[in-house]
Amino acid sequence: MASYLHTMVRVKNLDDSIAFYKLLGMHELRRREVPDGKYTLVFIGYADNAAGQAEIELTYNWGQDDGYDVGTGFGHFAVGVPDVAAAVEKVRAGGGKVTREAGPVKFGTSIIAFVEDPDGYKIELIQRQD
Repeated sequence: MASYLHTMVRVKNLDDSIAFYKLLGMHELRRREVPDGKYTLVFIGYADNAAGQAEIELTYNWGQDDGYDVGTGFGHFAVGVPDVAAAVEKVRAGGGKVTREAGPVKFGTSIIAFVEDPDGYKIELIQRQD
């Protein structure tokens, strides 16, 4: 059986990126330093990932501190949260960027919001009660 494992994004500052995703309740699951390749991988997610949830792989290429173009093909990550408005306030209080306030999706009833991480990647917050 196949399963979705992770999405990789390149970041310019691991500490800033990890701090941002902690605002969404994620934490570092594991880290791999690759001196020969001059990069560091940090996998972030929820709990201990025993349930096999998808993770985000933050890739820092050593010395690449100017950042990257997000690109036009990437849309966003989606994260389910129990209270979108509270998650937005936590991101705002932590210095994060809110690009769409909490509210119903256009032409629907789901409560969503959008925030951006320090590298400009968009994260959709979707209210879930599961």
